Amino acid sequence: MTSVQTYPFNEAEGIELSPRYREAREAPGMLRVRLPFGEPAWLATRYEDVRLVLGDRRFSRAMAAARDEPRSSPYRRPGGILAMDPPDHTRLRVLVAGAFTVRRVEKLRPWVREITGGLIDAMRAAGGPVDLVDAFALPLPVQVICELLGVPAEDRHRFRVWSDALLSTSSLTEEEFGANHGELREYMGDLVRLRRAEPRDDLMSALIAARAENTERLTELELVDLCVGVLVAGHETTATQIPNFVHVLLAHPERWAALVADQEEVVPAVEELMRFVALGAGGAFPRYATEDVEVGSVTVRAGEPVLVSIASANHDDARFACADELRFDREETSHLGFGHGVHHCLGAPLARLELQEALRGLAARLPGLREAEAPRWKTQMLVRGPRRMMVRW
Repeated sequence: MTSVQTYPFNEAEGIELSPRYREAREAPGMLRVRLPFGEPAWLATRYEDVRLVLGDRRFSRAMAAARDEPRSSPYRRPGGILAMDPPDHTRLRVLVAGAFTVRRVEKLRPWVREITGGLIDAMRAAGGPVDLVDAFALPLPVQVICELLGVPAEDRHRFRVWSDALLSTSSLTEEEFGANHGELREYMGDLVRLRRAEPRDDLMSALIAARAENTERLTELELVDLCVGVLVAGHETTATQIPNFVHVLLAHPERWAALVADQEEVVPAVEELMRFVALGAGGAFPRYATEDVEVGSVTVRAGEPVLVSIASANHDDARFACADELRFDREETSHLGFGHGVHHCLGAPLARLELQEALRGLAARLPGLREAEAPRWKTQMLVRGPRRMMVRW
């Protein structure tokens, strides 16, 4: 009988990838793991195995709703579009996808660059040391996604509390988690009603109009939850990755020097850092096999869940030569940092643009950037990164 290992492997503090993933990739088959809550699951760690599970329609996210899904918290997170399979998933996704095409997002670059410049101006005026998270990494994506959704500027400070609650693993009770989620849903519902009465040129008004054209395509609750999902996903990971990327670059001074010397290096730099940084504490959002499927020489029986480690897949030497090295000149750039398959990140073009402009601005205008003290890390969260990162230049 296959032994079941306690999971996740990564430490909460820091963004290093646990060496246990390399051991798992080099061992035959897949591991059996158990998270703090829910039933045991298979764990896919190799690139090809992870890509198969994420992309094969024989694996279902929706089945998790009827099961005791593997999870890090005692409560179940609101699933929304991430918990759906086609065709329901497709019905919602197509309504938002048009707002995040590469062509449409690229038109936002001058505006995002202006926001970035303004934040750096404020940092320079304040003088160091400055908390890169509060002064730069968080307000940049928050301002962008809130503008796109039409969230009033005076309300934006409230979203950090709500977002932290939705991504918390065990720092809240089930009642506290439910209360925070309820507050965010209520706020977003009020904003939807306001935008319905007073439409504007923003994403929320466009979604409301789409629902009005065909109510079968989007229920009111789906509309609210879709806006909640776009808001949280649209800022939290980017706000976390900006200081993660800076932390890694400053630990590799030759790579930081390359960006300072040539800001056009930000495009390959962002792709390599997306591959290199182990953002997640561990695999989440299990996929359930709808029939028997062979994965990594293991037969996953119908009804069994599989967790995937994207970070481990992105460090698979079978796919990426010298995978544990940070290199901007890689020819192989097909990382899974934005996922794969039907749940590939809708906002990937926007995230790329924000990350590129963040690194471009910092390298150009704060070339002497350095950490003033060790970062204070987030804990008990699905994503890992600094909660506080004091820098000077």
